[in-house]
Amino acid sequence: MSRLTLGFYGDDFTGSTDAMEALDQYGLKTILFLRIPDKEMLARFEGVDCIGVAGTARAKGKVGMKAELEPVFSFLQEMNPYFVHYKVCSTFDSSPETGSIGFASDLARQYFMTGSYPLLVAAPKLGRFTVFGSHFAKFKEGVYRLDQHPVMSKHPVTPMNEANLATHLQKQTKQTIGNVTVQSLDSQSAATIIEEEPESDIVVYDALQASHMEKVSEVLWAKRKEETQFLLGSSGVEYAIGDAMKREGLVDRKEREKKSTQVDQIFAVSGSVSEVTKSQLIAAEEAGFHSIKISVDLFTDEQKAEAFLREIMEQLESKKKVVIYTAKGADDPAIQETRDHLAQAGIEKENIGIYIGEKLGAWTKHILDHTNLRRVIISGGDTSGFVTSNLDIYGLEVLDSVAPGAPLCLGYSESAKYDGLEIALKSGQLGGEHFFEKVYQSGAK
Repeated sequence: MSRLTLGFYGDDFTGSTDAMEALDQYGLKTILFLRIPDKEMLARFEGVDCIGVAGTARAKGKVGMKAELEPVFSFLQEMNPYFVHYKVCSTFDSSPETGSIGFASDLARQYFMTGSYPLLVAAPKLGRFTVFGSHFAKFKEGVYRLDQHPVMSKHPVTPMNEANLATHLQKQTKQTIGNVTVQSLDSQSAATIIEEEPESDIVVYDALQASHMEKVSEVLWAKRKEETQFLLGSSGVEYAIGDAMKREGLVDRKEREKKSTQVDQIFAVSGSVSEVTKSQLIAAEEAGFHSIKISVDLFTDEQKAEAFLREIMEQLESKKKVVIYTAKGADDPAIQETRDHLAQAGIEKENIGIYIGEKLGAWTKHILDHTNLRRVIISGGDTSGFVTSNLDIYGLEVLDSVAPGAPLCLGYSESAKYDGLEIALKSGQLGGEHFFEKVYQSGAK
């Protein structure tokens, strides 16, 4: 295998498909693995430009992160691409206790020692902007500082009460953190920026508009060398690398080899409590999706759960489009009811999210095993990881760019039942209001 351009790890599954889609848009053939691939698996994809490994570190504490990340970093170090990217959400979801980006960067130092780590969270194409180190995100028709964002400031696990990325990150690591500002990007060449880059372990790069992303892409491309350059950030990193390769004439956007075809059934499962997802669920109902709210007792009563699964399969036969969900929006009383119910059942508070995700995954697998479904939607960053991990799939490739950051993907599996399964993974914040129906319509003539 020739030297890879980029190897990335996504700290949740939806973010991983977001990064893969960004690379695919530049004609960079990319395969996303759902576990560390062995040599035989890699040999099936000879000639790919980039590879990724999807994970669930965003939902884990330090012990879980260490167990998951060390084998991945070792694998990526051995692959020796020009760049290794630790891909995080473009809203920087993290805390010292959960999904710590600082802790991940500390672990990375054991494998990728050289120089500073550029950190690029901005992705203007996705409505994410960084100015003088402070981060902003689009929501509906407005753009909000993270600590005032209607969704991220109220995140149930990692609420953002600090918009300055360095300040937020400094609570998670002892590494020094600097900033290359929009002012520098506007007034200096890429060579000067590199020469005068802050002498810090991690350097936050601003970006407000396309010209800033272009300058950052020049900087990142100039940093490639024999030793792998480690990068932190959102899919803005993939856009920057893609832009650089396009500018250098190294990529050629080709017609996608595989395309989606029309389906007559679709199943969706949502564990997201985002207000964006709430509006998407309402739009799905208006588009004819049969919507079923998951009763809290189903998580602990096996007999009721079995009856529930039979109901879903019956509804798929008659209604064709079915979505099940845990809650509609952050204010849904079902969120607290579920927590209380599972706590009473003996589930530790820190494990409730994992418990719910694994239940949703087991149910989704049961439905796929007992139907002829060929297309599914998983909504929610952490939910996507836990559900997809339960399915008999080892890799994904972009099939259709349905919505920015949330593509429809083709699944690869050793099992004929799952090989070719079409699956769309979306985080709570992405996809657009009519996402569910758009995924259903993909491939329709």
